[in-house]
Amino acid sequence: MMYQLLDGHGVVPVIKFNDPSEALPLADALSAGGIKIMEITFRSAAAAKAIELVAKERPDILVGAGTVVNLEQLKQAIKAGSKFVVSPGFDEEIVTEGLRQGIIMLPGVVTPSEIMAAMKTELTVLKYFPASVFGGLQAIKSYAGVFPQIKFMPTGGVSDKNLADYLALPNIQACGGSWMVSGDLIGGRKWDKITALSAEAMSIYREVRGLK
Repeated sequence: MMYQLLDGHGVVPVIKFNDPSEALPLADALSAGGIKIMEITFRSAAAAKAIELVAKERPDILVGAGTVVNLEQLKQAIKAGSKFVVSPGFDEEIVTEGLRQGIIMLPGVVTPSEIMAAMKTELTVLKYFPASVFGGLQAIKSYAGVFPQIKFMPTGGVSDKNLADYLALPNIQACGGSWMVSGDLIGGRKWDKITALSAEAMSIYREVRGLK
């Protein structure tokens, strides 16, 4: 697995673009705040073009696709230059094809059965979604003893208010969230605010993980 690409990326912005022209200014705003990773979701028609722009013009950013729910979206994501692909649930066909093409696959799970199904594909980092609905901190903490080899990326209900609590768990790889990339912030092109929120999030990450 190429999970080492994810190291150091403790906070993953989950982004919906309405216009691909927003992609590069947002990438720069996040980068200025210390965030060098973007999960661009297929919740809009702008996703593939936005991924392509970031992949080509901002090679220092680890760009990936989110909300990938079928093989056609996976194909578009890979063609656009995604280095990782996130799905809301576990689909063996999507995961297998992505792995075959050398892509980091991060499917969503919440139950022990889903985790075990993902383990059969040799995945060891999984999205936990929606975290706040399915037990959040307590659920992920309880899985540490049962699945010690698995790390999670909780998304859904993660915010600046509980980020430190999530990152304190040893079986958390990273946290996904959209509080620093909300539709209002992107639509209003509030790049300075996005940079400030990004810097705050990375400060929390470094403090909790004991990083300089």
